Amino acid sequence: WLYPSPAMFTRAMERKGYAPPSHPELIVNLHNLVNEQCWQEIRQWERLCGQHEPKLERFLGRPADLSPRAWFRHHLLGYCRPFDRHDWYVDRGDGQPPRRYVIDFYQGQAAESNVAQVAFHLDVRPALDSWQALRQRLFRLLGL
Repeated sequence: WLYPSPAMFTRAMERKGYAPPSHPELIVNLHNLVNEQCWQEIRQWERLCGQHEPKLERFLGRPADLSPRAWFRHHLLGYCRPFDRHDWYVDRGDGQPPRRYVIDFYQGQAAESNVAQVAFHLDVRPALDSWQALRQRLFRLLGL
């Protein structure tokens, strides 16, 4: 996929009703690093499924929607809400429909330091919309 330029990112933020960032180059760099981490986690999940190299087919930003896990954690366990959610659709190259992954983005706590830090926590997992996705989650939970 292609990463946005700072100008493209700023226009997208304005289109969505957000104030433009004061340092778009920094924000875009962070955005790209976080997306790369998401992709690495998806690739780890995909290694459980076979030998095909996955490809990102499309993604859908859903910042206002809580995933079922985020809803449970927020409303019943008192966790903070994620600040964003994406659904990424991955083509496995096996002729099957794309597999959907849910990604909840949480703001983390930076380590104490004199340097300003930004911390994120990503919750990346297959969407529970197939038996195979449930199997993937169980195998990973059990370390198989």
